[in-house]
Amino acid sequence: MRRGVIFGHRDYGPVAEALRNDEDAAVLSGFMPTGDPHIGHKLVFDEIIWHQEQGADAFALIADLEAHSARGMSWDDIDTHARDYLLSLLALGFDPESGELYRQSENRRLQDLAFELGEKANFSELSNIYGFDSETNVSYMQSVITQMADILYPQIEDPKPTIIPVGPDQDPHVRLARDLAARMRFFKVTSAYASFEVTDAERRLLSDAYDEREVYAETPTRPRCEEASEWIAASEIDAPTQVVTGLQEKLTNAGMEPLRPRVRFLNANATDEAFDALIEAIEGEKRRYDEHIDAFQLGLDSAAKLAREIEVEHGGYGFVAPSSTYHRFMTGLTGGKMSSSVPASHISLLDDPETGYEKVKAATTGGRDTAEKQRELGGEADECPVYELYAYLLAEGDDEFATTVYDECVSGERLCGGCKEQAATMMAEFLETHQEKRQEVQSKLDELDISLTSSRRDTPSGDE
Repeated sequence: MRRGVIFGHRDYGPVAEALRNDEDAAVLSGFMPTGDPHIGHKLVFDEIIWHQEQGADAFALIADLEAHSARGMSWDDIDTHARDYLLSLLALGFDPESGELYRQSENRRLQDLAFELGEKANFSELSNIYGFDSETNVSYMQSVITQMADILYPQIEDPKPTIIPVGPDQDPHVRLARDLAARMRFFKVTSAYASFEVTDAERRLLSDAYDEREVYAETPTRPRCEEASEWIAASEIDAPTQVVTGLQEKLTNAGMEPLRPRVRFLNANATDEAFDALIEAIEGEKRRYDEHIDAFQLGLDSAAKLAREIEVEHGGYGFVAPSSTYHRFMTGLTGGKMSSSVPASHISLLDDPETGYEKVKAATTGGRDTAEKQRELGGEADECPVYELYAYLLAEGDDEFATTVYDECVSGERLCGGCKEQAATMMAEFLETHQEKRQEVQSKLDELDISLTSSRRDTPSGDE
């Protein structure tokens, strides 16, 4: 995070706040076992482990259903790769006693959750996100919903802020999971100002109108809807025309109804018992309608907490919208994207130290054509796969060392030959240590409550 390798997030605030306050939080990421784990995967391993060390409940999964349905991997190959991923995760420091490891295919609770989430998704939106068409097999579609269940799985017993470390290309998965989490909720909690419903854009404009009530209302402590409509018509509003006219119409129709701030609980999926229990739990002035309840003495945060508590008490999940962090992709050692299917582009966590050394020595760099030009112009560290090895892995927690390598490169003081030799030596040392730790945790993996051998059988595809 300090070096900008993790460069962005979606709604990380609740997770950070929970960790600071020693409150419940979780971290989850999954790995599709289609090849050897490599140093690009290590970044995600490290994110899981770091959040676990900060106090988050940690979950790591093997996405074997996706590997089989979307990539056509055989179950035997999946088993081999899954074991390798898990060994490296444990060797890097994942604590299985305070975390959970699972395979999609062996987790019945996960599959039951996926079935429920499937009721809230439809084919058209999956087609828009994933490009499904008439040729897409149904198992692939099921694996997508299983991914959504994975993202929400840490909350299956108790709702909590959850962080999903991913690359930026995975953001559509996170956004769909956030949508499905909201669709599963019993209640939607919003701020409101009158009895009618408004869109989010209209609500923002209505809030502005309420804040300006001293300007237009005959009785500012009790502004009327029609007065607010007249103020909007006479003002230069920076909002789309359809938003302005839509809200004006609603305010005009409401006439003399006073604008009055309140919190609104909309009944989305609640049972009758849960809806009645919520009414009973709301303290102070409240007003019940057919599909919602207005509370006049509750803040938005307190209302959201109350709604979640009632939902969980009555059999709902109460999901908190999952959060995500986004990390940069490592450049392949040969240029382009690092890929499991191109061995020369990456360093596998299974590579022996000598192989790792040779791959780094053969890597492309951001250096100039000659040593003279390098000293004169400096290297291009931001375009250099070897510098990325320092920043992403080799410097570990030593920011000063990573900065020194960068500064020496761009100033021309550091030449590529010596830089690659140093990086190659450090990579060999890392791989040697990692291989030793993998050997040490072999017995620990065998003792864990996770199936290392699939009970499923391969069947011929229609192309064979």
